Amino acid sequence: MQAAGSNLGAVDILGGATMGTTWSVKLVTQRHTDLHAVHSRVQARLDGVVAQMSNWTAHSDLSRFNNAAAGSWHALQDDFWTVLTCALDIARSSDGAYDPTIGAIADAWGFGPSGRHDMPRALPPEVLASVGWRRLVLDAQTRRALQPGGTQLDLCAIAKGFAVDAVAMQLQADGIDSALVEVGGELYGRGRKPDGAPWRVIVEACAGDEDDNSPARVLDLDGLAVATSGDRWHRVERDGQRYSHTIDPRSGRPALDAPAAVTVAAATAMLADGWATALTVMGAADGYAFACEHGMAARFVVAGTDGAGERMTPAFAELLQA
Repeated sequence: MQAAGSNLGAVDILGGATMGTTWSVKLVTQRHTDLHAVHSRVQARLDGVVAQMSNWTAHSDLSRFNNAAAGSWHALQDDFWTVLTCALDIARSSDGAYDPTIGAIADAWGFGPSGRHDMPRALPPEVLASVGWRRLVLDAQTRRALQPGGTQLDLCAIAKGFAVDAVAMQLQADGIDSALVEVGGELYGRGRKPDGAPWRVIVEACAGDEDDNSPARVLDLDGLAVATSGDRWHRVERDGQRYSHTIDPRSGRPALDAPAAVTVAAATAMLADGWATALTVMGAADGYAFACEHGMAARFVVAGTDGAGERMTPAFAELLQA
């Protein structure tokens, strides 16, 4: 925990660990603000998200659902319900390019909690049969979900975004109206800094790559979230072959020709996070066309022989001009 100053309207910085990564908050506070109490409430809020939705935690609500018997109904807490219903909306709208039921496939490819590291030649039929967002049945009146049998939920591609939103709402409940929240690279900003300037963040393409020709882009975040997906940050190389960590649920394999990075700006980090994954799976051409058709603010970075090149939707370009 680090304070940037102690005067009225100072910018303070809090941070910690969650979801296998780090979190940080820059916030405008008053002199009487108890930063230790704010930090404790933020950490508790994040711990609650993990307790509900981590597939890396054996006793989380999600893990219990994944291990439950076929035909059993499960009451979901508010956070879990919110994220799962959003995930299914994105799955439906993207025609399955994003699918929250890919847990068994991700694990089979070595990207899950089992710890396996082999690359399968072919997935077992029972693994493929367990995947499919249409298999999930929700009861909106009772906020329950049906385990159809063998379904393994994996909300890693959207839960971090939700965590950002949850922290932002927690801070607002604490009377903090200006903050920049970050969890594992996903961001949400609201309000202004003491000097009146907005929270500005740099959206980079492939930082550190010598052949990166694309410029960094700066976004002002005031009531806006931004998330980035792609194989620049999420990939593994085994036996000379590079595999994206992003699974294409439609093929049951790591996404082919995934863009180096897809950045999405949206009203919530949960939406930005989920759609960044969906557009990555769609690929640079189809994803760009889909984002333009639906008015999404998205930036695609594709690595080529001449370096990285970018393509922005009109909605994303407008944010740069704001």
